[in-house]
Amino acid sequence: MSAYVIVHVDITNWEEFQKYIKETPRVTEQYGGRYVVRAGETVALEGTPPAGRTVVIEFPSLQRTKEWYNSPEYQEIKRLREGASTGSIIAVEGC
Repeated sequence: MSAYVIVHVDITNWEEFQKYIKETPRVTEQYGGRYVVRAGETVALEGTPPAGRTVVIEFPSLQRTKEWYNSPEYQEIKRLREGASTGSIIAVEGC
């Protein structure tokens, strides 16, 4: 069953965050990840949308999602994001 990583991020240092954006797709693809949403226009249909960028990544399974997130490759790249943004990341199984 597919799983989705949903990211809401506020960028605090665009120059540094661009380094993260450049490196992340390579590692994501190694674990079967595919970007479904990558910071497109957001429209609130109800309630207040989260500030900043929204990203959705599809993975083949929740297990594969965990392997990606906990991989040494992603953990190294993650440091670039941590110094340049704040936000939340969740993973959820699809239907």
